[in-house]
Order: sequence, then C-alpha cells, then structure tokens
Amino acid sequence: MTTGELVERLPDLSRTAVMRHLDVLDEAGLLIVRRRGRVRWNSLNPVPIERVCQRWLNRNARRWASALNRLDRLIGDEETPRPGREKQ
Repeated sequence: MTTGELVERLPDLSRTAVMRHLDVLDEAGLLIVRRRGRVRWNSLNPVPIERVCQRWLNRNARRWASALNRLDRLIGDEETPRPGREKQ
C-alpha cells in the first residue's frame, strides 16, 4: 500500500505517526519501500519474520519430540501391545 492508503485505513493515527511506525519497521528490515515519484509504496518483508518463526519452531520441535519419545518409552512399559509395536 502507499503511505496515503495506510493513513486512510488508520484514522486514529496522524500521518506523522503512521510514517514514524513505517520508519521503525523499515529500520528493522520488516518493510520494503519503493518510491515512484512522490508516492511511497510499502510492502511487508516476510523473510525476517519467517526466519524467527523457523528458529522458534526448530527449537521447540526438538523439545516436543524429546517429550514424545519419553512418553513413548513410558507407554511402552505397559502390558497392552500397541499397533506397530510388538509386546516385549
């Protein structure tokens, strides 16, 4: 969207406030800004957000996999055989 379009969609904020927020997003690398004449086009840059999500998912996936393995070992001690697992 253009900055003007964003200002229109955020009636509770002044144009200056919207521009300050956009500047913060731009400095954080979360915004892609293209200028065409006097018009400033703003697009979300999903790459940094995706990287943070992937780091979080990878870290937590290991923890959940470990917890599920412990649960599997506990359940494996039961007398009732489960599908795909022979009673020992």
